[in-house]
Amino acid sequence: MPVPWFLLSLALGRSPVVFSLERLVEPQDTAYCSPGLSCHLWDGDTLCLPGSIVPVPGPVLVPTHLQTELVLRCHQETDCGICVRVAVHLAVHGHWEEPEDEETLGGAADQELEEPRNASLQAQVVLSFQAYPTTRCVLLEVQVPAALVQPGQSVGSVVFDCFEAALGGEMRIWSYTQPRYQKELNLTQQLPALPWLDVSTYGDDVRLVLNVSEEQRFGLSLYWNQVQGSPKPWWNRNLTGPQTITLNHTDLVPCLCIQVWPLEPDSVRTDICPFKEDPRAHRNLWHAARLRLLSPRSWRLEAPCSLHAEAGLCWQALGGGPCQPLVPLLPWENVTVNEAREFPLLKGHPNLCVQVSSWEKLQLQECFWADSLGPLKDDVLLVETRRPHDSRSLCALEPSGCTSLPSRASTRAAHLGEQLLLDLQSGQCLQLWDDDLGALWACPMDKYIHKRWALVWLACLLFTAVLFLLLLLKKDHVKGWLRLLKQDVRSGAATTRGRATLLLYSADDAGFERLVGVLASALCQLPLRVAVDLWSRRELSAQGPLAWFHAQRLQTLQEGGMVVLLFSPGAVALCSEWLQDPAPAPGAHGPHDAFAASLSCVLPDFLQGRAPGRYVGACFDRLLHPDAVPALFRTVPVFSLPSQLPDFLGALQGPCARRPRRLGETVEQVSRALQQALDSCFQTPRAPGPGRTMGPEAGDQT
Repeated sequence: MPVPWFLLSLALGRSPVVFSLERLVEPQDTAYCSPGLSCHLWDGDTLCLPGSIVPVPGPVLVPTHLQTELVLRCHQETDCGICVRVAVHLAVHGHWEEPEDEETLGGAADQELEEPRNASLQAQVVLSFQAYPTTRCVLLEVQVPAALVQPGQSVGSVVFDCFEAALGGEMRIWSYTQPRYQKELNLTQQLPALPWLDVSTYGDDVRLVLNVSEEQRFGLSLYWNQVQGSPKPWWNRNLTGPQTITLNHTDLVPCLCIQVWPLEPDSVRTDICPFKEDPRAHRNLWHAARLRLLSPRSWRLEAPCSLHAEAGLCWQALGGGPCQPLVPLLPWENVTVNEAREFPLLKGHPNLCVQVSSWEKLQLQECFWADSLGPLKDDVLLVETRRPHDSRSLCALEPSGCTSLPSRASTRAAHLGEQLLLDLQSGQCLQLWDDDLGALWACPMDKYIHKRWALVWLACLLFTAVLFLLLLLKKDHVKGWLRLLKQDVRSGAATTRGRATLLLYSADDAGFERLVGVLASALCQLPLRVAVDLWSRRELSAQGPLAWFHAQRLQTLQEGGMVVLLFSPGAVALCSEWLQDPAPAPGAHGPHDAFAASLSCVLPDFLQGRAPGRYVGACFDRLLHPDAVPALFRTVPVFSLPSQLPDFLGALQGPCARRPRRLGETVEQVSRALQQALDSCFQTPRAPGPGRTMGPEAGDQT
């Protein structure tokens, strides 16, 4: 939506200047007066008949000066037109008449003379406006209190809003009173032919439309109006004729200004800053702001415009978590952009970071001292608070807060409280800051971690020695065990190291889940290491379907395994739903439905062509035909079980398949188990879930 328009070149002689016109939102004419006066605008226009000049009966109000101003009257946000505001200055003309024979009239004449002098003055002022093709006359009624009635003195003004006019024409304005006590006051003025600057939004772009006639040549400059220092130029062009400049919305900042001047010697340059209140400009300003390192204790906030911001130090622990502000010892300070700042630190530390906030919202955070002082350290920050009468308290800054030392809390600093206090007293801690209110100390924790590792290594060595001693005592049993292990390896009995396989299916009903369980149990005999949510309900409930599937899929693919998509009518419906709307409503499927949760990770592999060699599809005879599987998933082999079981098992085992004889025996066993489960599935009545269809005819309907 266009922002307010600006007039770009009011042609006054040969030195055009630029004005920002006031916008009137009232579509009706109005009138208002200076303080002390009261005025009223008569409804409708009046006749433009000045009449003849009549004698002045006493003090009357007359127009003394006319003043005009161009404004914009807007009927809608983008429907604006030029309007002429007229101000009429008024003064008192004439005197009170004195009685001719004071002795004859006596006290009665004095009383009659005082009454009119204490009365207010009223006048009907006519404004006549003429500008082709418009002619109008309006009547303003003005009343002046007696206290302001001083012959020959100005009493104030009355303002009329406003006469609509056309650009480029001539306007004439008259003002007189009814009845008319003096010659009409008139003003003749040329309305300029004005080029316009329209700032509007078009999609993600901002357009500056400069409507300049072909005879006029202008210079146009875009710059950042910085509070400190000289303006920083950004874009500068010489223009002739109408021009349209397109800016990306990311280029807008509040201090982006436009400068316009005619390409003439000693021309006047005028500036407009139309984006001061634009919310996009304020967001872009924070995106462009940067924290820069100057030294181990000083920094600078760089931004193209001034910012209302505060900065403070915080402590970033090695284990992660939020950076903890060091208040109230080191309170927030106001920031001036592009100016070096320095905190009153005695020493720098890589764990100290700078936070910049605006209106209590954190905008920037940088731990840039780590670049010069090294990586984050496993140090604990001790905060010393000093109180009157030489009393002090110490606490260790941790993610849970500042833990008092010594303390019985169950935190790391509390467990090492006595050792940390001894380190502080012996001078092993680095003092970062010190004043009358307190101090900051960084105490290393590496030596305590090394002590723990030393104990662990000592326990490992002791366990190894005991184990070696037992082996020496039982060497005959060990030899027998090694022989058995060698035989098992040769016979291929180590089935636990089979290829990883992840089964994904849609839990249409209990019968289908039994069918999946039979298949999973049979695959474990190949050998294959099978993962299926039926056997991991506890982990599935604890982690959530999406997290569980993501971890299983990542482990399976990293080990070179296969992900098996078991398609059923319900699975096909879910796939179609995701392909149409990849963001289904949360809670639309059951808490254990890993298939629905996994589609958000499976679909990108198929869409980006990474599925072949990592995925296979399968469906069950009479339950779903392979052609019913969506075309996207048929980019990998889709097998119908148990009729295509040998090919399916061969795809799962890959190049390390068993000998044909052993594989044939397994195929027969698996085929019999699946066939029995399928027969049981169709003989038992089922209650399909919402939106799912089960039965022999489901494949034809899909």
